Parts: sequence; C-alpha cells; structure tokens
Amino acid sequence: PGRAEMYAGLQELGVANGEDLKETLTNCTEPLKAIEQFQTENGVLLPSLQYALPFLDLHGTPRLEFHQSVFDELREKLLERVSAIALEGKVEERYKKLEDLLEKSFSLVKMPSIQPVVMCVMKHLPKVPEKKLKLVMADKDLYKACAVEVKRQIWQDNQALFGDEVSPLLKQYILEKENILFSNDISFLQNFFSPSPKTRRQGEVVQKLTQMIGKNVKLYDMVLQFLRTLFLRTRNVHYCTLRAELLMSLHDLEISEICTVDPCHKFTWCLDACIREKFVDNKRARELQGFLDGVKKGQEQVLGDLSMILCDPFAINTLALSTIRHLQDLVGQDTLPRESPDLLLLLRMLSLGQGAWDMIDSQVFKEPKMEAELITRFLPLLMSFVVDDHTFTVDQKLPSEEKGPIPYPSTIPEAFTKFLQENRIACEIGLYYILHITKQRNKNAFLRLLPALVETFSDLAFSDIFLHLLSGNLTLLSDEFALEEFCTSLFDGFFLTACSRKENVHRHVLRLLLHLHHKVAPAKLESLQKALEPTKQSGEAVKELYNQLSEKLELRKPSPAEATEPPSMELPLPTVPTPASR
Repeated sequence: PGRAEMYAGLQELGVANGEDLKETLTNCTEPLKAIEQFQTENGVLLPSLQYALPFLDLHGTPRLEFHQSVFDELREKLLERVSAIALEGKVEERYKKLEDLLEKSFSLVKMPSIQPVVMCVMKHLPKVPEKKLKLVMADKDLYKACAVEVKRQIWQDNQALFGDEVSPLLKQYILEKENILFSNDISFLQNFFSPSPKTRRQGEVVQKLTQMIGKNVKLYDMVLQFLRTLFLRTRNVHYCTLRAELLMSLHDLEISEICTVDPCHKFTWCLDACIREKFVDNKRARELQGFLDGVKKGQEQVLGDLSMILCDPFAINTLALSTIRHLQDLVGQDTLPRESPDLLLLLRMLSLGQGAWDMIDSQVFKEPKMEAELITRFLPLLMSFVVDDHTFTVDQKLPSEEKGPIPYPSTIPEAFTKFLQENRIACEIGLYYILHITKQRNKNAFLRLLPALVETFSDLAFSDIFLHLLSGNLTLLSDEFALEEFCTSLFDGFFLTACSRKENVHRHVLRLLLHLHHKVAPAKLESLQKALEPTKQSGEAVKELYNQLSEKLELRKPSPAEATEPPSMELPLPTVPTPASR
C-alpha cells in the first residue's frame, strides 16, 4: 500500500508512474532502450538539461537526487504562489483560481510529496467543496493532515466529531485545576487564585480551544453548549471559569466576529478587570449594575450565561473578598448593610452566580430572590464579630483591674450556625470571613467560629476550594499546632468529622500535615497518623499522601540506639581549662 500511495492519482492525470515502467519493462525486448525512452518522455523537458545531466553523472550525482531537489524546489515555489494567490486580486477571482487548482490537484492528495500543496490550497479556501470535505473526513490520515482552517469547515456541520476533539481538552482542563487545588505546595502567598486572568488565559487548553474556534461563531456556540451540558451534568464550577476564559481569550485577540455577538462580552470584560484587582471598585460596580439592569424583557435568557460567568470561582472569590472588605468599612462608618448600595450589588451578583446551576437546569431565567434576613440579620451578625475583635483588642490594652482580663467570647450565636446551614450566600460569605480571620492570624476568632463549619449548606466547608485556601492560611498559625487545644478543635472537631465520608477532605488534611507535621506535638501526631490511615476503599491519591507522611515521620523518629541508651551513671567531670587553651 505504501508504493501505491506514492503514485496515487498520477494515472488520472495521465502521468506515467512506477507501475507503467514495470509494465513497459515486462513486455519489451530491449530493456535499456525502453528505460532511455521512459526517461526522455517523463524527465524534465528542458533542452539545456540534455548536456547538463551527463555532467552530473560524471560527478556521481544520482538522477534521483537531482530530480528530488528540482521537485522540492518547485513545490516550495508552488506553496508560496498558492499563499500569494489567496491574497491578490478580487475575492471571487482569487478563490476561483484556488478552486480550479484544487480540482486539478485533489486526485494527488494521498501522494505524500504533493499532499502539502493540496492541503495548502484547501487551507486558503474559505469554503472547500462539500464533496472534498467528505472525502477528507472519511480518511483518517487525510483528516489528521489537514489544517485547522479546513477542520473548522468539517466540524461546523459535525458536532459529534468536534465533540470528540474538544472532550480530551476539557478533561485535561479540569484535571489541571484539581492538581492545583491538591498541590503539595501550601502557602498563603501562592494559592489557587494567585495567577492573573491574563496568565490563566495563556494556558494550553484555552489557547488550543481558541485556535480551534478561530472566528467561527458556530464552533464557539458549540463549545459553550458543551460547557453548559457538562456543568449541568457534573456541577463542576471549573467549566464556568473556562467559559469566561475562552471569551476573554478571543477578546485579547480582538475577534470581533464572536465578541460582538456574545451578549456577555462587556460584562465579562468588566468583571475580568475586577478579578485582576481582586476587588470590585465603585466605578466598575456601577458598570456591572448597568449590565444587569439593562437585561430587556424577552432577553432574559442572557441571565443564564451571566450567572455562569458569575459562578466562576475566580468571580465568586472577588465578590466575596469585596463583601468582607465592605463589611469592615461599614463597621468603621457605623452604617448598616441595608444602607450600602454597593454591598447590595455584590450580594445580588453572588446570588446570581450561586444560582447558576438551578437557573440553567430549570431554564427559568430570572434573578434569584434575595432573602431579606441575609441583609438584616446575617451580615449585622458578621459585623458584630468584627466589633467583638475590636473590643477584645482594646480591652487587652487597658490596665487590668481586680476583676482580671476579659475572656474572648467563645459562644457562637445560634443564628450564625443556622444561616451557614440553610443559606448558600450566607454560607459563602461566612466561609470567606473565616478565611479572613485566619489570614489575620486571629486564633481566638478562628476557634470560636470553627464549630459552625461542621455542618454547612451543601457541605461547602468541605469543598476543595475552601479547604485549599484554609490550609494555605493555616500556615500563618503554624506555631499554634503545638497546642493540644488548637489541634483537637481543628482536627477532631472539624477535619476528622468528614474524613471517612469525604475522600477530598482526607487528602487536604494529609496535605496540611505533610507541610506542618514538624509543628504538631508528637503525641497528637501519633493519634492523627492512626486516625488518618487509609481504608481499603481509599483512592490512590490518599494512599500516596499517607505513605509520604509516614516516611517523613519515620525520618523524624530518633534511632533505636539513641532511644534505648541507658542514662550514664558517671558524674560529669568539671571542665577545667587546660594550659594549652589559656
């Protein structure tokens, strides 16, 4: 089959090939004459060559080498010419020339030496004839060899084939995100949200998808449809991140054909700037509000897309951080949450983002109703915690009277725990408040609120993103790990309550201990090692982490000789300076 492909299509064009030579030699009486005649008929028809070729023979240059170099040179010239034709003259004329060229050359598409030329002609044609596309699509090798410009034309009418191409990329993307969340490097400086939006968009998957889509709106819509379907099927919020990154990647390349038809473009662009700053300032808040208020009757479906953009963890992170900052400012200004329009807008966007799955699932496109109690009861509660901290700090500085120092409040209002269990937005903001106090190294506040995390709305406190951020922030409290009370509250009171039923929690605890084991009291470490031992059902990742931890702890143990050596009974000699050392 290899030889047949080398000459594929030559006969159709009336060009003699190896098979013809074989036939000639089989049926002739004088082979040498026949070969000479074949060379004359099929060689390069240039009179001056007749004298030059014998000269090359004298130098021992094989005819094949000569013909091959002439062929390569001509092919390069032809490729350059095709690219030039694609840019010159009137549009109809240039494409007419290319179509004629394709018609003449297509029969040679399987001939490896000519294939690049045929592929180049197709690449420059905005509409390759349907029949040719079908032939390319039916042949695995041809499909693989053709340019992305040609594949786009195939894909736009073959959603299943395009899905097969996109699917491995989407899997890779999710895996990359999970690898970052479970990375063994734990730090409060570098975390999941550290890379800027522009840096993230340079990632391999986003770049490949951007290239596959080109300027093709149909393909862009298909990718968005895949992302919506996968988000619905898995509830995995990383698909929402990819939705925003893809749009902004096309924005970076100024592909107006797509950006102008995506109704979320300007909203996403504005939100992207907020994510870059990790804060929603007043000017941008007004812009974002304008987009939300501008959704016209009959166009409510755009809310489904906007909610998916807002459900991106990077957007949620920015909105939640901004909410915490606003609450602190309100404490200083003696203002209630309901009196702050900026804060209400942040809550509105958080609510829209958190409601994305329900909205796309139910296909009911209207903004979720905000619960009044969130604003009138829950947020003032959080503000009261901020006040507790201020009061405690001031009390510590005052000269203590007979009654002794005032203890830090240790009880949690029941309402707080109830909100975290029953209200998604309250839970999200509450978790970010806990991350905030941990980052401030506020051990008292952390231990006070930690019990509320055991049962949260949809187990949000045991989600990968929260545990990833919490582990990073806990490195700031590393010295506290030596204290029994702290470890019991953190591990026994929180982590271990979910380890057995949630594999991801098991992984995050092991990650944390791998990083901080040297800070934990030995007795506590031993009991944790027992409690965290993998079961038969545990996945490979847990077993691997547990083995790494065990190895580290093994290295820390004193060697048996050191441990069992009896104490020396001899009295130590007093050290007297010797004459030499004087």
